[in-house]
Amino acid sequence: MGVNIDHVATLRNARGQGHPSITRAAETVLAAGADSITIHLREDRRHIRDADVAQLMQHIRAPLNLEMAATAEMTAIACHHRPAYVCLVPERRMEVTTEGGLNLVALSHHIQPCVSALKAAGIKVSLFIDADDAQVQAAALLGAHAIELHTGPYAAADDQHQAHALQRLTQAAALGARLGLRIHAGHGLTFDNAGRVAAIPQVEELNIGHFLVGEALWHGLDAVVRQMIGVICSAQQVANGPIDHVHST
Repeated sequence: MGVNIDHVATLRNARGQGHPSITRAAETVLAAGADSITIHLREDRRHIRDADVAQLMQHIRAPLNLEMAATAEMTAIACHHRPAYVCLVPERRMEVTTEGGLNLVALSHHIQPCVSALKAAGIKVSLFIDADDAQVQAAALLGAHAIELHTGPYAAADDQHQAHALQRLTQAAALGARLGLRIHAGHGLTFDNAGRVAAIPQVEELNIGHFLVGEALWHGLDAVVRQMIGVICSAQQVANGPIDHVHST
């Protein structure tokens, strides 16, 4: 499991000082059993800042997954720091949070140079996409190492539509794996709904952030990360048999 700590930075930025520390947050979730740290360096720097990327690269001994837009500026930053993973995501200045997956079918000509530059720098590239067969196929053609399936529609669906949304995720994961892609997933996942995504056989990693940071207000960051890992492990054990730990790529 990767833990997104963006909103620890959001809280820090409310006062413009150094508390709470995102490095301490990263160390806490890793000590609780998380496999990696995810941060989104947005073009408007609304939470994570450039110095945060440098600090985390220097101080944490775990893979860093840098979410970013496919722009020349962000590509240069990523190639300078060389995190383990870059996850390319769509980004609009006015959105509150990521609203959907990349449209790789329409934007492959724009995204391909970014993917190529990142791979040349030794960075594994993941593409955040909706659970759509055409997008999965486009990701494979772009040479991505992994896809991260957008679980927001599943998480937001009512009981009547959630099974269909889960089926779309399951189908996309199976197709991606057949095409040689590693399968990640994330967005909007909670204690109540993460298990069903974790039980999809091809899903190797979940990235979860906002929910965990919110729950930490009541129960502490260490406790909520451990609880989420328990949810994921239990779901995988039921689906696939006993496992030793949450798999990380």
